[in-house]
Amino acid sequence: MPSSLVDGNSLLALDIGATSTRAVLFDVVEGEYRFVASGTAPSTAEAPFKDVSEGARNAIASLQVIVGKTLLDAAKGLITPSQSNGSGVDALVVTLSAGPTIKTVVVGLLKDVSVESARRLTESTYARVIETIGLNDTRKPDQQIDSILRAQPDLVVISGGTDGGASRSVQKLLEPIGLASFLMLEEKRPAVLFAGNEKIKDDVKTLVGSLAASMHFSPNVRPSLETEDLEPAERELARMVINIRKRQIKGVDMLDLWSGGHMLPTAYATGRMVRFLSKVYGSQKGILSIDIGSSAAVVSAGFKNKSTLNVYPQFGLGENLSRLLNYTSLGEILRWSSLDVSEGVLRDYLYQKALHPSTISATKEDLVISQAVARQALSLAMQFARRDFPRNIASIKPNLTPLFEPILAGGAALSDASRPGQGLLLLLDSLQPVGVTTVILDQNNLLPLLGAAASQNNILPVQVLESGAFLSVGTVVSPVVTTTFGAPILHGRLRYENGSEARVELKYGNLETLPLASGEAGTLTVQCLRGADVGFGPGRGGTIPVSGGALGVVFDGRGRPLDLPSDAVRRREMIKKWNWTLGGE
Repeated sequence: MPSSLVDGNSLLALDIGATSTRAVLFDVVEGEYRFVASGTAPSTAEAPFKDVSEGARNAIASLQVIVGKTLLDAAKGLITPSQSNGSGVDALVVTLSAGPTIKTVVVGLLKDVSVESARRLTESTYARVIETIGLNDTRKPDQQIDSILRAQPDLVVISGGTDGGASRSVQKLLEPIGLASFLMLEEKRPAVLFAGNEKIKDDVKTLVGSLAASMHFSPNVRPSLETEDLEPAERELARMVINIRKRQIKGVDMLDLWSGGHMLPTAYATGRMVRFLSKVYGSQKGILSIDIGSSAAVVSAGFKNKSTLNVYPQFGLGENLSRLLNYTSLGEILRWSSLDVSEGVLRDYLYQKALHPSTISATKEDLVISQAVARQALSLAMQFARRDFPRNIASIKPNLTPLFEPILAGGAALSDASRPGQGLLLLLDSLQPVGVTTVILDQNNLLPLLGAAASQNNILPVQVLESGAFLSVGTVVSPVVTTTFGAPILHGRLRYENGSEARVELKYGNLETLPLASGEAGTLTVQCLRGADVGFGPGRGGTIPVSGGALGVVFDGRGRPLDLPSDAVRRREMIKKWNWTLGGE
């Protein structure tokens, strides 16, 4: 890219998480933007500090030591723009995932139409629906008001009515919201987002506007019965979340001021990058990004004509961890363990981790338990997210994971994995991808930061993505087949650029690998047996270009859906064998 397109402005990105705060420096190296370095410090959103700016300063101070550049002045303020002596940075962006789950009331007309759209909108950020009010609600208005008062919501999302359609029904639903807000203490009143029939905006202002902590409007999420458009409302909701955090957490307002308003919820910034990448790749397959950390599990998928963003605080690996058992059982978590761990030990781990989210695994048993928990949490998040994928997307079977290329994965659970093989096996177990896909680990959790940086500098994300800052694990081939254990299901021949070849016979229940280094490309020819399907059709083979990575080309012959042995001893031995194959243990 011509150097004239790069003006040389440095950019500092802060990621404020629930357990750690990172300061990441992007700057121009040899005419192109690069990820330079990152500094990390414990987050200070919780006691004793309860001020996220302290953790941000500590992370920046750590970064200063690494890069040998002064970024903070004597008063611990950020030096911006860059000075002639080399100190400071030209711009700052911030992503934020720290903070309690945002309690939300959803209001809509029809359960399967506007209420469902409002639910999807709410799931695009760090919120939890605690109350739903719709036309089919059989409660009396005073009961609805009591329920809202008990819930003490931080946010109310109102949808309903196609443009130019129903208005009186929506107005009737607004009355309990307005009365409940009136009865609340002023500082406890919720923020309100109206994303319904635009014809009744003035009525909404009259009934609710003056009684809300803040009133926001966005284009109708359901302009017609057949059309759903969440993107403008998601953008408005992202800004509302930052304003809610300003009320909840000290220091957020200061960091927002430092960044000149360029602060976004981490999940929304990730979704922004996925939308961009889905347009760049433009393939028939979708693109998938997953992030599993302390605050939430985030699943963002981009398809040809639609993107989805789902945030699940209930599957986060931090303070919400004790609530995981509301969605699964101890036995379902332990089926992923390679060690014989009792349910009592696992239960203790969940509650201790919920109390002390920043603790890291000190023993092999702790690491095995943490990886098993992450597998189950991510598996549940993926099951939930699949409900919102478009119906006409490319897939081998409708009840399985759709076809994706590539899969981008980040978050604490993957960063803590000591080897790429550990992280890849976690993804294969929980996401259960099908067909042929490339898996890329975002080891430095850069994707949301690039999404936030895009509004400041649209060249930077593109050049950083192309620079090798992400770790390519390799190409994964996952046949869809059901047969007897040990039966051959696929023959593969990998032809390298130098003309040499490597071959593999994949048997049902096994994992196999062929070497292909990062940066190298090859041609893979597969012959499918016993009706196995890798995307060409049952029993049909083909030739495809593949790219290398840390683990080369990985063949997952364990079938879809993954069927773990029911015998506990045999299951643990199989998990150990799979780990060993991928270099995870």
